[in-house]
Amino acid sequence: MVSISDFEPVIPRARLGFIIPASNRMVEPQVQHFCPDDVVPHFARAGITNRHSAPLSELKQRITYQAELLGDSKVNVVVLQCTGTSMGDGPEAEEEVVKAMAEASGAKALSTARCVTSALAAIQAKKLVFVSESKEVGHSKKERYLRGQGYQLLKSKGMGLPGSDYSCTTPSDYWFQAMAEMRDPEAEAYFISCANVHATYKIPELEELLGASVLTSNQAALWCALRTAGIGDDIPGLGSLFRFQLASRTAAAAK
Repeated sequence: MVSISDFEPVIPRARLGFIIPASNRMVEPQVQHFCPDDVVPHFARAGITNRHSAPLSELKQRITYQAELLGDSKVNVVVLQCTGTSMGDGPEAEEEVVKAMAEASGAKALSTARCVTSALAAIQAKKLVFVSESKEVGHSKKERYLRGQGYQLLKSKGMGLPGSDYSCTTPSDYWFQAMAEMRDPEAEAYFISCANVHATYKIPELEELLGASVLTSNQAALWCALRTAGIGDDIPGLGSLFRFQLASRTAAAAK
């Protein structure tokens, strides 16, 4: 008679939880594509962008609820994966929501905002070229967040895409060309903001062209989630960032 005691349990190195906007169509395929085989990503959706947009304080309850559900799957890390939502109302609002996510899930909690700043800290970059999918209002909020964290934006541009349907269908070559036009010899890093774009697939080509590290929202989030879970793998196709580990102050901040 078959007995469970005769078999070794199948236990992944880590489980990563991502809370994504209901309209997002790029986090899941990109994370699943690049995630190591023995690391399991889990996803939850919440109404936090487009017609659901609201101040982060008003979104806290629905985000926290999704974090609680991801906690049921025993994730090691939970990430609020939306750049505009996590940056738009400033670091204090972000901190409050991340703390609530940690309490609800029982896991270490992150947001896109802190994943990006953690990545920039790891590569020691302060002078940035910044491009987002956003129109002027959304882009300026992210600019304000980055400048408030001490980054110098050498060049900055919101591409003005009219919504999620356009963000997720605009090809990676569009982002390659956009970044090529923003080249700056003083840039220490280039950051393409938005978790709903194809730009991540062009990171190696862009780094070769630009001669500096290139970050995207989904690449930075996967890197930070893996590092927070104690996984230091260098993942092919995701650029120079994956040669780095978390800075010590960043590791201490993930509760």
